[in-house]
Amino acid sequence: MSMVTETIEVDVPVSTAYNQWTQFEEFPRFMEGVERVEQLDARHNRWTMELGGITREFDTEIIDQLADERIAWRTTRGETKQKGMVSFQRLDESHTRVELVMDVEAKDIAEKAAAATGLIERRVKGDMRRFKEYIEGRGGESGAWRGRITPG
Repeated sequence: MSMVTETIEVDVPVSTAYNQWTQFEEFPRFMEGVERVEQLDARHNRWTMELGGITREFDTEIIDQLADERIAWRTTRGETKQKGMVSFQRLDESHTRVELVMDVEAKDIAEKAAAATGLIERRVKGDMRRFKEYIEGRGGESGAWRGRITPG
């Protein structure tokens, strides 16, 4: 597995950053290569992504979620294998640190090439930068999910 970590500070309150991140279907607005995310229920999402000219479809399950603190997930079906967590740290009333940590398992030559050339790391870095621009440019979140999902 290839681990990717990226941290960014956003100029919004922690609840705003967290609330926007829970709007999974809006990920294509700021995540490169993400063509579609369909939220199936509170725990499950279906993703369509493009990597190196190849379209991938996979399902994820949220395994841990605590409002304003973290969201952890893992893949459950499809060609892509990954797990990760995004965490939110309140810096002050109007600033938040967002950290994304992902383990991605390269399954085929396209994914291995993407990992070897640093494409995955560059995409994640760009996605976090675009999330900052997106949330700060909006002036607020487009929705929120404040439920709790516990491991196990």
